[in-house]
Amino acid sequence: MRLVLQRVSRASVSVGGTVIGEIGAGLCILIGVSQSDSEADASLLAEKVVNLRIFEDDRGKMNKSLLDVGGEVLAVSQFTLYADCGKGRRPSFLGAALPEPANVLYRFFVDRLGSMGIAVRTGEFGAFMSVEIINDGPVTIILDSCDFNRPLTTH
Repeated sequence: MRLVLQRVSRASVSVGGTVIGEIGAGLCILIGVSQSDSEADASLLAEKVVNLRIFEDDRGKMNKSLLDVGGEVLAVSQFTLYADCGKGRRPSFLGAALPEPANVLYRFFVDRLGSMGIAVRTGEFGAFMSVEIINDGPVTIILDSCDFNRPLTTH
């Protein structure tokens, strides 16, 4: 599972010109699901997201988490995060999960955030969406569940 976290002062998502989800300060999260992802991956990343200290404290240091600041989440599915551009000129999306299992894990991730006390708004899975963000910082961080499931190596 791959996430692009963007710290925002506000964000919204629209389908067909109608806003279907919007938040104030918090995170806009673009969510990609691969064929090999599981609920364990989604749960691990949800825990990481809510506890990651990427919000500023009163001294301007990134010392506060989403939970600490009472931030919201706008969660938007984005299979293109699994684009493989290694060959040719057109991306391949064969690494992305098929729509049905991807939607199940996307919903699981969203529900997991909600169960941890985070207010979550969503886009519409599988729809063509317009996402508007005001990136705060800017702060953009990429999380990939495979980075947390590998054995640590020493140098």
